[in-house]
Amino acid sequence: MPATPHVEKHFTATETVRDIVIGMSDGLTVPFALAAGLSGAVASTSVVVTAGLAEIAAGSIAMGLGGYLAAQTDREHYESERTREEQETLDVPDAEEDEVATILRGYGLAEEHVTPVVKAISADRNRWVDFMMRFELGLEKPDPARARTSALTIALAYIAGGLIPLMPYILIANISTALLVSVAVTLLALFVFGFVKGHFTGLNPLRSGGQTVLIGGLAAAAAFAIARAIS
Repeated sequence: MPATPHVEKHFTATETVRDIVIGMSDGLTVPFALAAGLSGAVASTSVVVTAGLAEIAAGSIAMGLGGYLAAQTDREHYESERTREEQETLDVPDAEEDEVATILRGYGLAEEHVTPVVKAISADRNRWVDFMMRFELGLEKPDPARARTSALTIALAYIAGGLIPLMPYILIANISTALLVSVAVTLLALFVFGFVKGHFTGLNPLRSGGQTVLIGGLAAAAAFAIARAIS
């Protein structure tokens, strides 16, 4: 009988997950803290909803812009380092070949194989620079669309997260009841969010959900206390 094919399953969308985590976690905690803080200072849910929507709009723009600038900085850094490596292969090729050899020895390549492999790599300048970028500097070529995608992902995740604690204030007229429902819904959302994140990243889903509730809950509680103190 033919051997069962070996299929490797790896989760590769780490950057997207990171952006969703950043946007969603802040979206769940910051608008919740604002709404909860205002709940003790005003009697109308409409005021809380208006302030919450304004915060979600401003927060999503700010977070999206931050994601864009971070991704753009990564791209500029990569391009700068690549230009330097390209120039070094022209100015000091022997030194660069020695660096390739050192890297190969570090991976356990036998000495008699080092020189032929070095020559093969350095025969193509683009391949040579690619090798140095990845194995000497640990830098992967960024996706040209990464900055735009990151900004959009973070902003949308922030909006989605922010609407969850605000929704009870939209649907329930009594502000005290809306606050209690918002707390329950936000904690549940944090757990579900952590559970799903753990599932896709290979972590224990229940543990990930519990950690997310703990961390997000503490952050929300601290922000709530500050908001109530100054309201």
